[in-house]
Amino acid sequence: MISALPRRRTLIAASAATVLALLVSGCGGAGDGHRIRVGVSGDSPEWDVLAKEAAKQGLTVETVVFDDYSLPNKALSAGDIELNAFQHLVFLAQSNTENKTDIAPIAATTVVPLGLYSGKHKQLADLPDRAEIALPNDPANQGRALRVLEQAKLLQLRPEAGLFATPDDITANPRHIRITPVNAQQTPRTLQDADAAVINDGVAELSGIKADTALYKDDPAAPQSVPYLNVIAARADRKDNADYRKIVELYASQPVQDEVRRTSNGTAHHVELPAADLQAEVARIQKQLKR
Repeated sequence: MISALPRRRTLIAASAATVLALLVSGCGGAGDGHRIRVGVSGDSPEWDVLAKEAAKQGLTVETVVFDDYSLPNKALSAGDIELNAFQHLVFLAQSNTENKTDIAPIAATTVVPLGLYSGKHKQLADLPDRAEIALPNDPANQGRALRVLEQAKLLQLRPEAGLFATPDDITANPRHIRITPVNAQQTPRTLQDADAAVINDGVAELSGIKADTALYKDDPAAPQSVPYLNVIAARADRKDNADYRKIVELYASQPVQDEVRRTSNGTAHHVELPAADLQAEVARIQKQLKR
């Protein structure tokens, strides 16, 4: 916490009443002067560092913490926050398509590995026949999770399944793996009963699961990880806002990146791509969804 800044950290609960209150609050979307509210998921200490740096440039950055992935884009579209930074490009494309919103990525932040974890087994080879594996149930993360299992040689998928593979796309399952889709935030809890779970890096960190305990994880630096670039996003009609450009520059600064590396245990792979390229990638992914 940076007490010297007029900064707010608010937890938005995942309830229908909260969503309604959020969407009708009528904050407009332009922010108050140079105040920028950024929606995040879970604790994001790099934004504390960024807020301190932003204050030197006359910008007040406040983080609004959401505990449900479905809310930050709704809040951004409604104008209750100015930016969000919690999602990768596939998730954003899916959200835009499902909710008919026009949210645009304005900067890449990092790619983080997606790992397979277990509370019962120490190595991938230890997974038994008919092992139960939990994975996120939202299409954007489920497709990537299934690809992780494929890369780990636990199963095979139809090549044409693309980014949004489902368990129905499994063509070979020699070890008779049993797939259990659950809410992404609940995957750590399944480790009490399931043999393993594919857990998002941020969710694992919040649950105290160390990245180096993964039985397997994908390579965040590989070309196929581009769709899973995490991004800072804005409403498309405000994506060129000058204050937002300052935020993007600050995110890439040394103090912020040092904090990213510290809090990710070195697993986050920072990527810089032009905003136009990111927006083109979202458009490409959305075309897949509309087929």
